Amino acid sequence: MNLDVDLSPLREFLEAEELDGYLIDDDASDSDQRYVSGFTAPDPYQTLVTREGVHLLVSGLEYGRASAEANVDSVTRRAAYDYQQLVAEYGRYEGKIRMLAAFLEDHDVDSIAVPRNFPTGTADGLREHDFAVTVEREGTVTEIRATKTEWEVDQIRASQRANEAAMARAEELIATADVEDGVLVHDGDVLTSERVTEEIEVTLLRHGCALDETIVASGADGADPHDRGSGPLEPDELIVIDIFPRDKETGYFADMTRTFARGDPGEEARRRYEVTREAYEAALETVEAGVTGADVHGAACDVIEDAGYETLRSDPNTETGFIHSTGHGVGLDIHEEPSVSPSGGELEAGHVISIEPGIYDPAVGGVRIEDLIAVTEDGYENLTEYRIGLEPTAGDR
Repeated sequence: MNLDVDLSPLREFLEAEELDGYLIDDDASDSDQRYVSGFTAPDPYQTLVTREGVHLLVSGLEYGRASAEANVDSVTRRAAYDYQQLVAEYGRYEGKIRMLAAFLEDHDVDSIAVPRNFPTGTADGLREHDFAVTVEREGTVTEIRATKTEWEVDQIRASQRANEAAMARAEELIATADVEDGVLVHDGDVLTSERVTEEIEVTLLRHGCALDETIVASGADGADPHDRGSGPLEPDELIVIDIFPRDKETGYFADMTRTFARGDPGEEARRRYEVTREAYEAALETVEAGVTGADVHGAACDVIEDAGYETLRSDPNTETGFIHSTGHGVGLDIHEEPSVSPSGGELEAGHVISIEPGIYDPAVGGVRIEDLIAVTEDGYENLTEYRIGLEPTAGDR
């Protein structure tokens, strides 16, 4: 990754705790691992951060690519520590521990901090070899990741452009469908949630992105914020489409939700849509460096409660109304720091967050509107360039 990582908060922690290094033992599905090393691999590898540098330990299979791509000071093969011979003599577990011990000793490391999800077996094995192993409880790397560099914001923006292309395809399908026998029909076939989802996924692949799940949920399904949706789409019903793809090369996510209705969903549904839009705008207007995620969430709740709908703030047990937080950080994980919620802390310039209030009731359906924004010193930059409107169109967005 083309990322200049500032690990000074982690090194300050190591110095304060009088520890020699910080060790990650995971594959690239762990976003902290990917962030610190600037490298991705499907099998576990080790990244060691010392007060002087960052060092990578990889298999021979990954050595060439790691040497070319990783954002580290050194890359070492496992073979440098006779890994296969150690496995043959001591077994896979003990062989790995002895290899790691030699790697740490090579870098003058006797004491290490490890992340909260560090493998217990590896920690215990290193302790048996007289290494001091301390869990770094605060999630310092995750906190570092929360503040994005300009390069990272550009990657998230690019992912959101792909997302917008996928949303446009979904909206076009709904807008151009015929209405026959109480369902939407496109090119002679019933238009289902599954078919729209497939078109979303194909569009994303053509733009270099992929996703494991997406939401195309109508009617009562849309009243459950995480129901993926299924079956035929019907006219005069609210349709919630939430797409959160990840760029296959950079690993950065995007996130966007729009709610459409083909036909007339009714006066109450339209009112809920307008209230949600007002809550979204109120939350946006609150955003700037120095305010808290709780402040932003409160602004959205104020609008929704004033309109007569419940929120989890007004009734923690409510099952209808605004039943989730206003947003979350987005980056190498789809949900990361900071939180835009009742417990959300201070926002900083460089944070990238979603703003996504919603109102839900199975009797009416669900409404959610979501944009992705970057926090600035005096406000925000909206990374989303997609119109907001209940009526689907097939034209320019």
